[in-house]
Amino acid sequence: MNHVLKKYCPRIDFDSYEDFAENFRIDVPADFNFGFDVVDEWARVEPGKRALVWCDDAGEERTFTFADISRLSNQAANAFRGMGIGKGDVVMCILRRRWEYWVCAVALCKLGAVVIPATLQLTKKDVAYRVNSADVKAVVCVDDDYVCSQVEAALPECPSIIGRLVAGGSREGWVDFDALIAGEPDVFERPTGEDGVTSSDIMLMYFTSGTTGNPKAVEHNFAHPLGHIITAKYWQQVQEDKLHMSVTDSGWAKFGWGKIYGQWIAGATIFAYDMDKFVPAKLLQKIQDYRLTTFCAPPTMYRFMLQEDVAAYDLSSVENFATAGEPLNAEVTLAWERLTGKKIREGFGQTEGPVLLATFPWVEPRPGSMGKPSPLLNVKLLDDDGEEVADGEEGAICVTGLREAYPPGLFVGYYGDEEKTAEAVGGNYYNLHDMAWRDSDGYCFFVGRNDDVIKCSGYRIGPFEVESALVEHPAVVECAVTAAPDPIRGKVVKATIVLARGYEPSDELTRELQNHVKRTTAPYKYPRIVEYTDELPKTIGGKIKRKLIRTNDGIED
Repeated sequence: MNHVLKKYCPRIDFDSYEDFAENFRIDVPADFNFGFDVVDEWARVEPGKRALVWCDDAGEERTFTFADISRLSNQAANAFRGMGIGKGDVVMCILRRRWEYWVCAVALCKLGAVVIPATLQLTKKDVAYRVNSADVKAVVCVDDDYVCSQVEAALPECPSIIGRLVAGGSREGWVDFDALIAGEPDVFERPTGEDGVTSSDIMLMYFTSGTTGNPKAVEHNFAHPLGHIITAKYWQQVQEDKLHMSVTDSGWAKFGWGKIYGQWIAGATIFAYDMDKFVPAKLLQKIQDYRLTTFCAPPTMYRFMLQEDVAAYDLSSVENFATAGEPLNAEVTLAWERLTGKKIREGFGQTEGPVLLATFPWVEPRPGSMGKPSPLLNVKLLDDDGEEVADGEEGAICVTGLREAYPPGLFVGYYGDEEKTAEAVGGNYYNLHDMAWRDSDGYCFFVGRNDDVIKCSGYRIGPFEVESALVEHPAVVECAVTAAPDPIRGKVVKATIVLARGYEPSDELTRELQNHVKRTTAPYKYPRIVEYTDELPKTIGGKIKRKLIRTNDGIED
């Protein structure tokens, strides 16, 4: 039995969802450190155990054992310390899916430093804002002209920076990360005393992407990786020594969900495809060629893969398909099951935590549902007065019982903002401001962000239900349903649609789609306005910016 997992979970196997929800437990040590207690522990007991299989579009491929990651992270920790990085110092990593990200993340963990994962899409302004907001001391970037030029342009405005490193190449004015760590000792002793970390120290910060205003820095402590045991072991269902792939860039919180923490605690091997851009056919080919066992991707990627000849690829090695990031339309999971014989298990959560609701092993996936609550997090649907709603009624998704037992994995605050922290997690529950309803079997169904729910002619219309109806039509790849202004009704339903190959916008198609929605759901929910686009606006985390669409249409929240 997995001795690393067993150390933190006294009981691993369960007979039912009810058994899991009632009896699952995570024991959090006072000084847990993922770098030493997971990576180095695997390296000690099974040095040849595969940790990471990495490849890219240039034909490069590398396999790293836990002994490799342990050694490289020790060298990187020594290099960072030599630069003046220590406990509590902040380092920003913009590394796409480069293998160096795993090395940096583990090294900084061992140092007790804080890592900020960041996306390739940051502009000079974005970089400067993050560096100055969090007092970032060093930046490690992939060798990419755009990324490095934006950082270079921001540096004169960033006095806290003492080092800039580049991975995967060399660049004038930058320190070659790979060359730097190669010259460092491969032993790094665990810091103790004041230099050691406690589980409550800050390990990781994500800047949440917003459609307006400056992003907030979400703080996670050193206990955070343990919360992702639920994410990896019981939702994604990763298996020890088998390949798991989550499609995500290292700048997204979903990387922490699916490409490092829970997966390595469970002893799985991470498969990383450092793609230049998402090409559905290439991704399907990788799943086939590497014989993946578990796979997770956002709903949008499943929708675009379904535009390919999925049946032409041998995906039989995959035992569990999972998705998160946006609600999964029922038609997508039904189509995927028809072609692969496997259902897609949906999970739901935020940058602020691990998976909060999911279709766990004992929960039969129900099309359109995001599953049932995770154990430890006490997820409930509450009304405006903080009371739990009845089955069938809409309520806000909330993590409750924070004063009784703060769950590992949930964020502990917003950096530098005590007021927002107190408002979010200073009480007995954390309100996600996402609306859902629960059926009589305990399955939860997403309605939409509280701000996204459309109020029209006295009705409340959840955008997800209308979007689900639309994507059932073969002409629709993806869509966003929002409110639009109307002189008579005040607001009406609008659909912004990306069409499938072979379809062109027309008045006839618009009427066909409107009638399709009327037949599929309540007629009053049909989109009175239909707009076609080549691409929906999305955050850097891949979520549709419905608020931006509303703003462009003159709707003020």
